[in-house]
Amino acid sequence: MRYFVRLSFLGTAYHGWQSQPNGITVQQVMEEALSTIFRSPIALTGAGRTDTGVHARMMVAHFDWHESFDPEQRERLVLRLNSLLPKDIAVQQIVPVSDDAHARFSALSRTYEYWVTTEKDPFLELRAARVPADMDFEAMNEAAQVLLKTTDFGSFCKLHTDVKTTLCELTEAQWLPSQTHLHVFRITANRFLRNMVRAIVGTLFDVGMHKMSNLQLEHIIAQRHRTAAGQSAPAHGLYLTRITYPEDIMPTISNNETPDNN
Repeated sequence: MRYFVRLSFLGTAYHGWQSQPNGITVQQVMEEALSTIFRSPIALTGAGRTDTGVHARMMVAHFDWHESFDPEQRERLVLRLNSLLPKDIAVQQIVPVSDDAHARFSALSRTYEYWVTTEKDPFLELRAARVPADMDFEAMNEAAQVLLKTTDFGSFCKLHTDVKTTLCELTEAQWLPSQTHLHVFRITANRFLRNMVRAIVGTLFDVGMHKMSNLQLEHIIAQRHRTAAGQSAPAHGLYLTRITYPEDIMPTISNNETPDNN
């Protein structure tokens, strides 16, 4: 049997999602907790990787197990997992899926948010990037619409990666309306390249500080090389917030909404 796990985590203490030899990761902690409960090694496959310090308000992973669990057993499994997991990782749901369902490859879209604050705020110190108070969000929002006109994001892809294509289909790219010092950029696509969102936001920062025009942004996109774009925005402002799947696999779920800025 294959199961999807829906979870969330604060990424501050972790070297991203994916297991690696030189640092603790969310995948490692999750697998250790599951293996402790099942008394057998459990391997998780995530919907994607997140960089060091990046957060997930919604992450999905799958694992295989030879037994079938009814709804009550799955609820107890969620409770047991959460009792073993640290405070910065939480499991919300475990659901059975077909054996060919895949947390990564079956996903239809992913949504990320990038949080910035224009004021010093101790409660957002590790959860939002600090930007100048006079940052022009209207200009950045206009520039974000330029992104929706392209499908090749080679200029925003981390160098020396093994991606076969830099084509992505964006369906949303906007700075959400805000009346506070917290501002949120939301972007949705069928897939994302490594470091893509942080590279996009860092480049939009140049627009917001009037160091770059929309025409220059179009030129950067056309070059299709990472060195053409701006610096990557800090990791701690980035959140994976939503992953959608076909209804026969998993209903569309967004377990945590963006805080109300109005």
